[in-house]
Amino acid sequence: MFKVPRVALALIVGSIAVPLAGSATAAHAAAPARPSCVVSLSPTATETLYAIGAGPQVQAVDSDSNYPTRGLPTKRINALNPSVESIIGICRSTPGSPATKPDLVIISYDANSIMEKLTRLGVKVVAQDAPTSLAGALAQIRQLGSLTGHRSAADALATSLQRTISADVASVHNPTHKKVSVYYELDPTFYSLTSSTFVGALMKSLGVVNIADPHATSADAGYPQLSAEYVVSADPKLIFLADTVCCHVTPAKVASRAGFARVNAVVNGHVVNLNDDVASRWGPRLGLLMNQLTTAVKRVLADPRVWK
Repeated sequence: MFKVPRVALALIVGSIAVPLAGSATAAHAAAPARPSCVVSLSPTATETLYAIGAGPQVQAVDSDSNYPTRGLPTKRINALNPSVESIIGICRSTPGSPATKPDLVIISYDANSIMEKLTRLGVKVVAQDAPTSLAGALAQIRQLGSLTGHRSAADALATSLQRTISADVASVHNPTHKKVSVYYELDPTFYSLTSSTFVGALMKSLGVVNIADPHATSADAGYPQLSAEYVVSADPKLIFLADTVCCHVTPAKVASRAGFARVNAVVNGHVVNLNDDVASRWGPRLGLLMNQLTTAVKRVLADPRVWK
């Protein structure tokens, strides 16, 4: 596989290596109504489980789960290199649930064929890979509600996110069809994402032109690596930085790159910091991401300097 930043690698592997939730994978997901021991190997699933009230059932999470900031279990598993041994005996034994193997394990991609190995041992596993649409993301939230006995809370969360995103899309007015060109940066080596990805589809719904789209190939799964020269020549009017936490990229650092000082987005102050985690997950903070994307697009549309 080609070299990609870790966040892009996780999304790529998730999009090509695991069946969509709701397909044959769901056959393994017939967990008890209220499983007492849930293991989440997906940061997105972890956020959703806590948001719908299933947090007390979660006894272990992956190394990258960091939200909510309080209350997460101390037991951690490397989701990039999981082992059966690290999972199978991780649960607390109680009089009501004497077994130490999980009732339910949620993965975002199938590293080390962990799904097959755990299923063979009688552990229920559900795969929730990176969705390519809002409908897919909301379906995963509802699925977690059904699996953990929190269907009503999950439905309410999904409905709220749908309303937030629909309202954001409706709030963008562009009667003169101005073309807001966008560069979305995943890391400082210019990995980006196209409109075929989940976040790319959200941006497309706002009417923007994604400069990464012409560089899409079947090999990059929607996450092409651009070049500094190409980004400068494309002269995007808006830049999103989804590498502010991992790589400490700032608008000032972008402006200091060769040639970037004359890029429209830099000249007019439309380089927007995003939180890496929020920007790479598709759970309960999805509304926050969409709010940030929408606000930035509307600011560009309303800025007369951009359209001189």
